[in-house]
Amino acid sequence: MASLGALKRSMALTLILIFGMLFFLLVVISTLLQWYMAGTFIPFWFQIIVIIFITILFVLLQWAISPSVIRWSSKLRYLRAGENPFLENTVRELCQKSGVPMPKLAISPDRTPNAFVFGRSKSSATLAVHVGLLEQLDKDEIRGVLAHEVGHIKHNDMTIMTVVSVVPLLAYMMARSVFYARGGGKKGGAAIIVAAVIGFVVYVVSQLMILRLSRQREYFADAFSAVATNDPHSLSSALAKITYGLSLSKENPGPARSFYIGDPLTAKREIGAIMQNRHKYDLDGDGVLDEKELMLAMEEEAKRRRHSEIRSTHPSTFKRIQNLKEMEKDLKHGGMSADIYKRI
Repeated sequence: MASLGALKRSMALTLILIFGMLFFLLVVISTLLQWYMAGTFIPFWFQIIVIIFITILFVLLQWAISPSVIRWSSKLRYLRAGENPFLENTVRELCQKSGVPMPKLAISPDRTPNAFVFGRSKSSATLAVHVGLLEQLDKDEIRGVLAHEVGHIKHNDMTIMTVVSVVPLLAYMMARSVFYARGGGKKGGAAIIVAAVIGFVVYVVSQLMILRLSRQREYFADAFSAVATNDPHSLSSALAKITYGLSLSKENPGPARSFYIGDPLTAKREIGAIMQNRHKYDLDGDGVLDEKELMLAMEEEAKRRRHSEIRSTHPSTFKRIQNLKEMEKDLKHGGMSADIYKRI
């Protein structure tokens, strides 16, 4: 059984572990460098200061420029006050209900159905919606998606993910730099190999830890939406439509991929699996899966399939819908538990 405290502990543990691994990698490289440069003495306290300085510098750089990169790559246009009353009023209502600062609202011209939040903090967050989402979903489904995104702001997900994502990047850069360094003799070669191997191990392990945290935060945001709207079904329906819509896209996902409510790569894999059994779910035999048939397929796949998610930024849509169905049952049988995250 999960709780909001479990998410906070998971975030804290992930931060400690991945930055601990990065610190260890930097110490190893510094030690091997000093060993390789025999006769050169660098005080340990000075090494530690340099290591901490480099880490903080990269984290601050990532934290500072990431919103600008996402804003530019997504071609966002910020909404003027009163330009889209439905979006503005819905987000304001959800934020007031949840005690979250009102984010800036933006529209992306992307025709795929998606939405995401990003920013340096809760108070500077931007909630962006794709044009495709507004075109393909009804208002109840859009409200469920908006509540999901407000949940990310409430949990401060975008800040945490922005900060932790710098670690595998740093580890990879250092591993490559060390590996392609030119050293003389067996001594130098051995030092380079050891440092490079440790660097790649830190890169892989930290990346897997971040992906796990990313999947976990999606479950928590789904649960938040279910309670905030009192309507888990609308988010389930939205996820089914989003997944199908994303599976049709031929474009590569941009830098904001990990922030999206739906991952295009996961969607293509999941819809591909459903299409292999299309005859089973095409109840009216017209050769096309309508909305109800697609929802049925999603629910059945949630029970039947056990996809490996270890390399995915998002959990299986099948599993997300299954969790929301359980929350819907809770509402029909006396209301949601005080612990809104117990189904995670």
